Amino acid sequence: MNIFDAINERFSYRGKYLSDPVPREHLVKIMEAGLAAPSGCNKQTTSLIAVDDPEVLRKLHGVIDPPLGETAPAMICVLTKRIVAYRDRCFAVQDYSAAIENMLLAISALGYESCWVEGHVTDVDAIGYKMAQILGVPDDHELICYLPVGKAAEEYRRVRKKPFEERAWFNSFENKE
Repeated sequence: MNIFDAINERFSYRGKYLSDPVPREHLVKIMEAGLAAPSGCNKQTTSLIAVDDPEVLRKLHGVIDPPLGETAPAMICVLTKRIVAYRDRCFAVQDYSAAIENMLLAISALGYESCWVEGHVTDVDAIGYKMAQILGVPDDHELICYLPVGKAAEEYRRVRKKPFEERAWFNSFENKE
């Protein structure tokens, strides 16, 4: 799949997954794509943990509420380390966001589905912290997100994107509403 097809075909899949395992070499490719993303001042604040052991997945899903991606045969957990990169600025959010998007595109290019799951992971109920404890993540890193990875078992439900002309212009902002 070329990059433009991957960009246009990718969407957030929230359905059930087939139990077919994701080969380790595919998980490596996906993580390599994430780690190849740009990083503010090259601080490389993003780290990754791929999980394909059913017992570890079971433990992780035991703390994820509400459940999402619980039938996926693999998961990639995204970690960040907040480092001041320039003056008083930290680019950790930009770093892990770029890494996640690269991985989502690689997942799509390899024929799998996924979803960027962050909202309730970083919420007040500390799901990310609980997941990090299960995975032995050091205290100076934060588990910020996870990506379930697998083949879709259900029909896709794509959201409709607004037309290009409603969201992009040349040389100035033109609101046509």
